[in-house]
Amino acid sequence: MNYDRHGFPIPPEFPPPDARQEDVSSRRDAPAVPPPARSAGRGKKLFLLGVLAAVVVPGLLAPGIMPAISDAVVQWSLERAMAREARGHVGAAIGDVGRAIRWTEDDAVRRSRLLCWRAMLRIENRDPRAAIADADQAISITPTTAQPHRVRALAQVIVGDSDAALADAQAAVELSGPADPEALNHRAYIRALVGRDLDAALEDIDAALSENGEGGPEFLDTKGLVLHLLGRNPEAVDQLNLAIDGTQKNRRNLLLLAGRADPDEVAYRLRALDHGLAVMHQHRGLACLAIGLDRQARQDFEIAERKGYSPEKGIF
Repeated sequence: MNYDRHGFPIPPEFPPPDARQEDVSSRRDAPAVPPPARSAGRGKKLFLLGVLAAVVVPGLLAPGIMPAISDAVVQWSLERAMAREARGHVGAAIGDVGRAIRWTEDDAVRRSRLLCWRAMLRIENRDPRAAIADADQAISITPTTAQPHRVRALAQVIVGDSDAALADAQAAVELSGPADPEALNHRAYIRALVGRDLDAALEDIDAALSENGEGGPEFLDTKGLVLHLLGRNPEAVDQLNLAIDGTQKNRRNLLLLAGRADPDEVAYRLRALDHGLAVMHQHRGLACLAIGLDRQARQDFEIAERKGYSPEKGIF
């Protein structure tokens, strides 16, 4: 499973409309597990059949059928959560993920990923303290995984605990490995968000780009933000132009799948790309404003607001 720099999972790939087209995988605000594979009501059917069987013959079949019931409940819950998050019904999605968590008692890794997903949803629902509690629980059951630390770092930024945010970003790098580009990108971005260790942040993102070739749009956005904070605004605008262009290309490719892929999955990924664009336009607006490009800055700020830029909801 792949994650973006905020700890959001990148959903499973859609069959590309053209093998030559660029893969669509950018996400800034995704849940902590990928959306479940969907199959025309299969999860609901299994769920209903499982419940019926458990009611009719509980004494005979319950021990053997409970794993199937559990899997069906989780699958059904995750499908509902993805569909609701895709349409902005974050509170309802939190409830669906919570149900899935309750049915994954015996799978620590899966439970940890679901806790991270719910933590990200709680951040978007303006409840970073509850997000921290979810991340704490995820760390307690999978202490050697980086993902919960990455999620908790974001929540710590929102509550204003810069030291804790930086400590979690550092822990994520140590757990992922010092050459992991996603972890380096994440630490660079956390450093930028709290406005500390900016020279080290630039070293991080340069190393991440070196490890990852040209890097995706989110890496370029990180570098653009760090350069802006260092006062190197013309260079920042150049990087942010590339980041926005790359994300817009991914968005166009995704729209080519409309009518050919599950509409909930398309909506889910489209929302993530738009949140990414919101952040990138906000960053470019700041850099443009700093060098006197007031008109371009105003346009960028308007686009950022329209697409959902909202630091208190974790879209920053």
